Parts: sequence; C-alpha cells; structure tokens
Amino acid sequence: MKFSDNEIKVKGDREITLVPSIKDKALRINLNENIYGTFAEIGAGQETVRHFFRAGGSSGTIAKAMSAYDKDFSDAIYGTETDGRYVTESRLKKMLGHEVRIMEERLNREKHPNKVFFSYANTVATIDFAKQFKGHGWVGIRYQIEPDEDYNEITLHIRFKETDARLQQETLGILGVNLIYGAFYKYNDPKKLLRYLYDHLDKDQLEIDTINFSGPRFADVDNRLMSLQLVKNGMTDAVMFDPEGHNVLPAAVLYKKNILALRGSFRPVTKVNMDMYEKAYQMFLEENKVDKANTLVVFEITLSNLRSEGEIDERDFLDRAELLCSMGQTVMISNFQEYYRVVEYFSAYTKARMGLAMGVSNLIDIFDEKYYRHLSGGILEAFGKLFYRDLKVYLYPMKDEEGNVIDSESLMVHPRMKELYKFFKFNGKVIDIPEVDEDLLNIFSREVLKLISKGKPGWEPMLPAGISEMIKQNHLFGYDPKKEPAGQV
Repeated sequence: MKFSDNEIKVKGDREITLVPSIKDKALRINLNENIYGTFAEIGAGQETVRHFFRAGGSSGTIAKAMSAYDKDFSDAIYGTETDGRYVTESRLKKMLGHEVRIMEERLNREKHPNKVFFSYANTVATIDFAKQFKGHGWVGIRYQIEPDEDYNEITLHIRFKETDARLQQETLGILGVNLIYGAFYKYNDPKKLLRYLYDHLDKDQLEIDTINFSGPRFADVDNRLMSLQLVKNGMTDAVMFDPEGHNVLPAAVLYKKNILALRGSFRPVTKVNMDMYEKAYQMFLEENKVDKANTLVVFEITLSNLRSEGEIDERDFLDRAELLCSMGQTVMISNFQEYYRVVEYFSAYTKARMGLAMGVSNLIDIFDEKYYRHLSGGILEAFGKLFYRDLKVYLYPMKDEEGNVIDSESLMVHPRMKELYKFFKFNGKVIDIPEVDEDLLNIFSREVLKLISKGKPGWEPMLPAGISEMIKQNHLFGYDPKKEPAGQV
C-alpha cells in the first residue's frame, strides 16, 4: 500500500503491500473490455463465476457459465473417460479444450479484434457425507494475453483440508478468482503467481500438490522448479516427477502400489546409491504379496537436503533430479525430515507393502530421541507410525573409521534405545543387505562432489555408467572443464 500525499502518516509506519480483495480482483477483470471467456464448473457449484456475477460489469466478461453435473450430460459434452472417473486431469483438459473451441467457433474475430479469450474450468469432489474423504479437484485456465497469440494454460490439483462442504465450496471460489486474476496480471512472475493463489486463503484450508504451466508466456518456465516452490512455500508436503522429468500427481502414481523408498542427497548419485537400490529392490520383490508390475521405487530428496547456505539451490536441485530421472527413476521432493512422516504420506494412498532402503548411519539417527520431542508419545509414537504396517528396513552396511564393516548386528544405538532396537531386529523389521562389495563402502558423495567442483581427477569410476558423461556434458554440480588437468576432459 502506498500512502497518498494527503494521507496522515504516523512515525514508525511501514509501507505494506496491498492485497486486492476478491471482489476487486473480479471487478478489475470485469471492467477490462478485452477479457472475455467461459466458466465450466463441475462438482462444487458455480463458486468461481459467482464472484464475477456479484462484482458487477460481468456481462462484458462472461460469455457462458455452466455446470454439467449429470454424468450423461457431461459425457455428451466432453466425451467419456476410459477409467470412468470425472475428477481427473484428463477431464479438465477436455473441458478447457471444448470451451475454447466453442468460443473460437461462435465468436467472430473480425467483430472482436481486440478480445482475448479464456476458459476457466474445474472438476471437483467435495467432502463425502460420511466425512471419510475430504475431497479434491482439478482447476485450470486456458487463455490469451494478446488476440493473435496462442493460448497459455495453467492447471493445478488441489486437496481440501476443511471438513465442511460449504466451506470447501467457498474456498474453491476464492482460489478460482485468484487463479484467473494471477493468469492475466501476474503471468510475468510465475513464482509470485503461485503465492498469490493463497490470497485470502490459509494453507490449513487447501493444499496444492501439482501445478503445470504451458504456452508461449511460460515457454521458459521449468515446471519442476514450480513444484519445488509448492514444497518450499508450504503449499504441499511432497511433489513427484516421473522418469521423463514431468510433474505427476502423487496420488495417481502411488495409488495401491507396493512402495520401496530410498532417501539421500544424491549429490551426485553414486554406485553406492544404485547398489543399495538394486539389492534392496530384489529383496523387496521376494516379499510376500509384492508383485513387480505393481511396485514403485521412489528416490526421495528432503527439502533440508536441497538447502545450500540457508537457501534452496534451484540449479543444484535440477542437477540431481535430471540425473535420477535419466536413470529411469521416479523422484520425490518432500518436506519430511523424519522417516515416519514419509510412511504416513505413502499410507494415505496405499495399503500395500512398503520398504525403506537406507544406510547404517541413517538407521542410527532414527533411534535418536531428539527427533521426536515434539510428539506427545515421543519415539514410541513415531515407531508405531513407522512400523505399524509391516514395513521393513533394508540396511546397507558402512565402514567405521578403523575400516570395520558395520551392519545390523554390530551397529550401536544409544543405551536407552538398545532394547527397542533389539525388538525390531528380532521381529525381522531390519534386514541386512547381503554381499556388498566392500570397495563401494569407500565411496562418499560429498567426496565425489569436492573432486568435481575442484576439477580433480578420479571421481568418474565412483558413479554409475553414463553419469560422469552427463555431468561433464551439462556442467552439473559446478563442473568446469577449465579446471580439469590436461587430458582429463
């Protein structure tokens, strides 16, 4: 907010940024003589368009508003879905495409040379009557900035946190106005646009766990970085990328899957990481009721592992994600510091088998009480959440300073935790990964990173096949060919 010349200022006042009200946002769009489009909302009422009708001047903005609630009507307009569901990204895309196509067909460009068209759509399921499922939905806009320009698109997936259908409807309406307003007036800064989606909303009301930008105005936007912003801003706890490096909806990827997760810095991914993965994966597949076709391996990087000097290093993040995805892996970026929170997150989407592959040092950390002081039940509560569903830990050995190999039999936890550890070990919750090449235990990613950044030789054999070539070709992790000794490049 900028003070006018005749406004009284009190000593000590600070300049603050004015956040337009929802009515002001809708009114600004309504009063723009060129912005013109349609609203198609399914599943939670016409909550977004309602704000535009009430703001005034909507006749110059709204070409059509509709809600095809009946499934047969919806299928007749937008086509059927192969999986029979309606709250999907595919349905949202069909809605956006259909409405834009209708507008282009019915409105004469010669008659409206300055009009920029848009189509806003959502397909949503609010909380059920039994209040077991809080509800979720897909929301999006396809729109122009210039009349002769191709369409841009922003799509996102939301999860409701409120437990009242009416409140969820109101939240959806506010989000919709924020999205439309941001699309037209904040498109030049997608990171800020993300934050503005929560104007007049609280993170306790709504979670945004997937977002994608496309079109000419977003040609330089990396959607993986936008997903990183979702986690960084506290809009969601985790985001995922498929082996092609595309944003994917966690619920869709994890649904009813057997899950094996590996947490690490992967800076860079080394032969140790891949040896741990390959051996743990084979052990996991031998477990009862684990079908390979229904099994997903997730390489998880926590937000704390992405921080460099107190801030998230986005370039470093992309380097790690690109390497893992290039190896055909699914990557998850999370805000989970404790392992039990990862298991809780997966449990929301699957009741199938789960496994964690980790090194000895990580397992010792799990038995450190200081990580659970915020829980009323302390470490016992955390372990109840971690192991309650027959989860198993596949343990990769390590070498101590004297060169001795440490495994589940020889590791040392705090004396107070000794009996607790023995309980889980005795009951088969912790299993050693066998036949590990001891030479691999001398490889540490932090040492590899130092060699790369300082231009010293000898790091290439420590990495999986093809990874050193990618690092050199793309200058990842600070690699600089000018630092390499002669004959090394």
